[in-house]
Amino acid sequence: MYAKTPALPETITVQSDKGSLRLQFSTKYNPIFGGKRKHQGLGMKDTPENWQKAVAIAYRIEGDLQHPDWQQLFDPSFAKYGLKTKYTAELKLAAPIPEPEPEMTVGAMWEDYLIWKQPQLQPTTFETIFRGTYTNIIKGLHWDYSRHEFIDNGSEIYSLLLSDSNLEQRITQQTASVRNKVRVQAELSQAFARLQSMGKTKLTVNPFVTIGGNTENKKDKYKPTINAAGEVKEWWETDNTDIDSNESDRRAFTKEERDTIIKAFYESSSRRHRQAAPLVEFLFLTGCRSGEAFALRWQDVFIGRDKNYVRFSKSYNGRLKNTQVTKTGEVRLFKIYPKLNDLLNRIKPINAKYTDLVFVNTQGNSYNTNTFGDLWQEARCGAKDKVYRYPGIVTQLAESGAISCYLSPYHTRHTFITLMAQAGTDLLLLATACGNSVEIIQRHYLGVNTEANFPDI
Repeated sequence: MYAKTPALPETITVQSDKGSLRLQFSTKYNPIFGGKRKHQGLGMKDTPENWQKAVAIAYRIEGDLQHPDWQQLFDPSFAKYGLKTKYTAELKLAAPIPEPEPEMTVGAMWEDYLIWKQPQLQPTTFETIFRGTYTNIIKGLHWDYSRHEFIDNGSEIYSLLLSDSNLEQRITQQTASVRNKVRVQAELSQAFARLQSMGKTKLTVNPFVTIGGNTENKKDKYKPTINAAGEVKEWWETDNTDIDSNESDRRAFTKEERDTIIKAFYESSSRRHRQAAPLVEFLFLTGCRSGEAFALRWQDVFIGRDKNYVRFSKSYNGRLKNTQVTKTGEVRLFKIYPKLNDLLNRIKPINAKYTDLVFVNTQGNSYNTNTFGDLWQEARCGAKDKVYRYPGIVTQLAESGAISCYLSPYHTRHTFITLMAQAGTDLLLLATACGNSVEIIQRHYLGVNTEANFPDI
């Protein structure tokens, strides 16, 4: 029985054949192998350790075959990938494998990696996270809110050679959050592994694997760790660095705080804040992501006897000024309940067209993260030497003690899920409506019920 790895679907898979591992190439590669589907034995027994090695080999071969210069990179004898086969002497390369290029800088490697990575990511993720946050960390740039500009924090590695002895010290000195440092290091590690697979470096040791204690040894993942505050954390108490930072901070407002915030927007002396009040209420009543509300049009709102739901299928990104699919790439149907029904009927214009946006600012334009953030948190303006601060509604409420603390707009989502879950809402309905999973809701929003017991059956 063949067991396929999910790592490389429909391209190159690792299979177990009579206790030995082999690579199975998809039919898309038939022309390379004389029009026939190719199997390649690895000479390895089927063990967990060898399986990991086989997957790594498959990744290297896949990287070469997917590259525009694959004819120069791919070695049909497989010797380049550490395999010795009986066909090695018979096969000839389509073109010589190029000699390793002169040692790259971190920046050159990163820019090449971004070109390769971009098609795999959502435009928002690429521009804000990879091209923005991660690149700035690599360049040693830190945003100074008082000066409204990026400043050099002295931890730049962009211009360093991959073999530079100062690389580890610079990365250790980076002032970014622990989560972002780990993520950047992981991406740099992948970028270097890709560089190796393409034969573009003479270095044999990945310089980004062990820096700062971030090793690839999965055996230690269950050991306790010590955070920046010196607190010992068990493995289940630590954050999953693969989760979006907005998702990982699941604090929520109380029901009373939610109502206080909504009321403050509606009763504000500022027209801009009053205009945004329905948007704030909608976010609290649906738990949708802000971009999904920004992109919502009346054609996505179905109120009637046969249909009574809101359709979330798009998300608006103000930075890129485009509308794209939702974060998960799925279309969600959110059942309208009485309180939400009252809001939608109250704000829908009599002459509303299907293509009209549900929520617009005072200029009639779509909201975006920045404009909405100004109303929620604060707006700043002025020159470098003098910056004026205009606190938003939620910041004012937190500073006055009307609510316990400030939380970002994303916490409207956490508030909705928390309140609904604790009220006994069907978890499958809640998970489906919010684009989440029952497991996540049970673990992060309900916690463990220590009073629960097994029934006597």
